[in-house]
Amino acid sequence: MVRASRLESQHGITAGFGPRYDPMTLKEMGEEEVVQESLGHGEESHWNGVEETINDPEELRVIFSALDSFGQAFYALPQSHWQMLAAPPFSYLETLDRVDDAIESNAELARTIVKFGLHSFGVADPNSNQEPTVPEEWAGIAKHQDLDKARSTIRQFYRDWSAAGAVERDACYGPVFRALEAEKARYPDRREMRILVPGAGLGRLVFELCRRGYLAEGNEISYHQLLASSYILNSTETAEQHTIYPWIHTFSNHRSRETQFKSYKIPDVHPQTTLSQTENAGSMQMCAADFLCLYGDDTHQDGYDAVAAVFFLDTAPNLIRYLQVIFKTLKPGGVLINVGPLLWHWENHVQGHHGYDGDGDYDENNSLGVADPGSFELTDDEVIALVERIGFVVEKHETDREAPYVQDPDSMLRTVYRASHWVARKPEMGS
Repeated sequence: MVRASRLESQHGITAGFGPRYDPMTLKEMGEEEVVQESLGHGEESHWNGVEETINDPEELRVIFSALDSFGQAFYALPQSHWQMLAAPPFSYLETLDRVDDAIESNAELARTIVKFGLHSFGVADPNSNQEPTVPEEWAGIAKHQDLDKARSTIRQFYRDWSAAGAVERDACYGPVFRALEAEKARYPDRREMRILVPGAGLGRLVFELCRRGYLAEGNEISYHQLLASSYILNSTETAEQHTIYPWIHTFSNHRSRETQFKSYKIPDVHPQTTLSQTENAGSMQMCAADFLCLYGDDTHQDGYDAVAAVFFLDTAPNLIRYLQVIFKTLKPGGVLINVGPLLWHWENHVQGHHGYDGDGDYDENNSLGVADPGSFELTDDEVIALVERIGFVVEKHETDREAPYVQDPDSMLRTVYRASHWVARKPEMGS
């Protein structure tokens, strides 16, 4: 059974004080963990419950073991060769020391998020004056894929919460903002718009939508991402509080050592201060859940004016179910705004239920979410055809939009997606 956590808090606006966010609580709903998350202006935000963190002593051991392997490979060279490289202008041993220091800087942010998570998930006593520590039973359980997720999360801070990442954000979030502005012009009498952001990641798009006056709700299944986003939104004290080194985990395709060791300050803006100083800001909330499990029920039917799917649809093993759930959640006349490539996440990684013949009827009340059996991959034109088959009316379709994703601008190798951007509308009642 896929475990899902659901946020239900309603965030309103208190006149004269900017947006106000209710503290988190937790309540059980059968097999689902139900989490309510918030942003607090001048108040403490709480998470209750226990979940995995993005850091672990074993993860650091693996990181430094990898670094040590570079040193061992270096000394395995012929003596005359490593002595040449140890001297200027190469100073390779000093480079390894600098990598060590940069890893420690990244790890300091990870440890801070862990401490925040230990308190907010109830593992550590928030009233205790003692420094929170990772429980002994957690030591050594981190796997290589956990390390990859932690490293990916650090790198994604560059995209979502650094000033330099604005180029990537503009490429992907800009089309969403413009489409929503067109919706506001189409319905000038509409007082407020509810926007759902599945696959919200580190929460920047949700934050920016709130900043622009929308009622924004983010959904994310990764607790690595959720813990990191909750920390950056709720608990950072100032802008540019942390320094990250997103490019130090690889030695390939660097023009110089200085580009490899380029650092960035995060967050580029302080979320709580920014929203408190923003007139007519909206509201925001984040929920931890499998998208299909949470939003496929009747309580979310016809609940949203728009769904902003940014680099999200290709995470679907079964895109039909994604689109059916999105269609169900949209109000009549609501729009699905898509920006992203088709890097199908489940290609060559088929989930379980091998041998399932698919003859049984699908029971949405007992869905396993992304763990449901079956998967397929479509081309962009086939995706558009499927969107229309589900019942949407495609009103706009652009291709070949350049969209970099966590890319070092100085790298000798850059991957730039040629993303597809389209807007599809759920027909009005009676149309």
